[in-house]
Amino acid sequence: MKLFLDANVIFTAAYSAQGISRGLFRMAAAGKCSLCTSAFAHEEAFRNIHNKALQKLADLTILMNQVDILPEPHPKWVTWATALPLVQKDAPVLAAALQRKVDIFVTGDRHDFGHLFGCVLHGVKVLKPEDALETVGR
Repeated sequence: MKLFLDANVIFTAAYSAQGISRGLFRMAAAGKCSLCTSAFAHEEAFRNIHNKALQKLADLTILMNQVDILPEPHPKWVTWATALPLVQKDAPVLAAALQRKVDIFVTGDRHDFGHLFGCVLHGVKVLKPEDALETVGR
């Protein structure tokens, strides 16, 4: 099972070794799933760790060894995602997951993605971290 991690999930996993987001990394290490993200989401997670929790930068670097960085999506996918509606900064992140046909797009962003939780878009299920962890753990 392939999971695409939004920047907030990566940030949270680096910030808290005991949290649900870190649990996704433990599942990947156990061979239960694989993790990926976009360069855009990776850069956002890095920027936020750098600005808000610099002491967690080493944790982020180690965790990212488990994450494949996908190429940025074709503009047609971004246009489609923007129409969901999604704000301009989030559309390329979801579009990258859709274009690469991952199984689950994982985000903790209830404000911008909350209306999509539980939806399946082009075969990609949008889940909160706790729901993704439960799905992978089955």
